[in-house]
Amino acid sequence: MVDEFAKDNLHGRLRRDREALLWKLDGLSEYDARRPLTATGTNLLGLVKHVAGVEARYFGEVFDRPSPEPLPRWQDHDGNDLWATEDETRGHIIESYRRQTVLSAIRRVSRSRRQVRSGAVAMAACSRALPAPW
Repeated sequence: MVDEFAKDNLHGRLRRDREALLWKLDGLSEYDARRPLTATGTNLLGLVKHVAGVEARYFGEVFDRPSPEPLPRWQDHDGNDLWATEDETRGHIIESYRRQTVLSAIRRVSRSRRQVRSGAVAMAACSRALPAPW
């Protein structure tokens, strides 16, 4: 069993790394946030989008609490989540990422599987914690 110190340490690092990921976008122009940095077209905004999806799927499966937001199947993954499309705004991607981090925390600390399993309670808590992007 993992002790409380180890859990707190891991959670602290996760929070730090989440903040650092968003910090990388601070002050960047729209062009620089979307500029392809690799041959595959990966860009910084796409990385935020990718991490949001990975966290949603990983924590949803580990804690048996699926994301209330639709996610593509693992098998359908073709790498298109590594870049931001023209119709995806920076604000939408960042807010989606923030919602997923809130949902991840809810999944982790929830003691009752039935409380969050449907996703309704999680989305209600998430909508109170963060403003919707629309």
